[in-house]
Amino acid sequence: MTIFNRLAQICVLMAGALMSLTSTHATTLKIATLSPEGTAWMKMLRQAASNIEQRTDGSVKLKIYPGGVMGDDKAVLRKLRVGQLHGAALTSGGVMQPYQDIVLYNLPLTFRSAEEADYVRERMDSKLMAGLAQNKFVGFGIAEVGFAYPMMQKAVTSVAGFQDLRVWAPDNDPGAMKAYGSFDLTPIPLPIADVLTGLQTGLIDTIGSPPIGAIALQWHTQVSHALNLPLLYVYGTFAITERAFKRLSESEQQIVTEELTAGVKAVDQVSRQDNDKAAAALTKQGIVWLDPKPEESDEWFTLAAQANVKLIDEGYVSRAMYDEMMQHLSDFRAAAKTD
Repeated sequence: MTIFNRLAQICVLMAGALMSLTSTHATTLKIATLSPEGTAWMKMLRQAASNIEQRTDGSVKLKIYPGGVMGDDKAVLRKLRVGQLHGAALTSGGVMQPYQDIVLYNLPLTFRSAEEADYVRERMDSKLMAGLAQNKFVGFGIAEVGFAYPMMQKAVTSVAGFQDLRVWAPDNDPGAMKAYGSFDLTPIPLPIADVLTGLQTGLIDTIGSPPIGAIALQWHTQVSHALNLPLLYVYGTFAITERAFKRLSESEQQIVTEELTAGVKAVDQVSRQDNDKAAAALTKQGIVWLDPKPEESDEWFTLAAQANVKLIDEGYVSRAMYDEMMQHLSDFRAAAKTD
């Protein structure tokens, strides 16, 4: 055997060993989301997965389970705890079990406009991500889903009118149940996957949803009216368990962080535009938008403020975080009056 043949054999063996080492090192992160294919969240996750795999030379891959196939937020959190899943795009209500303050922005009728939400978020998003980290999750930012507006089968605008309706409440959100109760409404808890059937069967006749969500989940086919009242500010976050994240090398962690942070930011930026388009589409499809009378609007906001104070007293979110948010809102509103 010539020295050249011997060198060729050594090179082949080394290449095989390197391939085996790379294969052994490869990490697949299993990611769940309630968002169906075609939504901004899924487009982001698909693109981020492709970028991460390419930038890590295949050593990190994302396996995505869309459309709630891994269950609702409660089921996903259980699977995250036992390691069956490694990360998820979750609603704020879904993350509240490990970190209560993540639902801070979700208190009913807290924000009266998108500008108010933007002002507060610029000052408090980083604090919510830090709190998530203290609870063993690596968060990559918050993304707006949109304001949830009441949508129903009857033309009602007052609190009293809604008291005769069967209102859906997310089954993983005790705060929503308590808030609706403060309006003397009849909240019926259901997982998101059961809402359409609930509307079709008459179990519920009223929902609260951002326009884009109502269309994506086909809920709009079962309602005829929407109330122009920003009932809830809906948002989500993307997080990976600290345990799974630490399995990655430092360079891999940096790449994953860069791609997912950029992805969540992109979803946050596009959601508002998508909701504006969806609201217009609802109008074209015959949904009638109703404006509450000034005195009706005042009653909604007054009762919501009372409900929020009660929720804080019961420990729904920390008083310190709530007080800081309300101070920022007060500053914003005071400045707006002087402009």
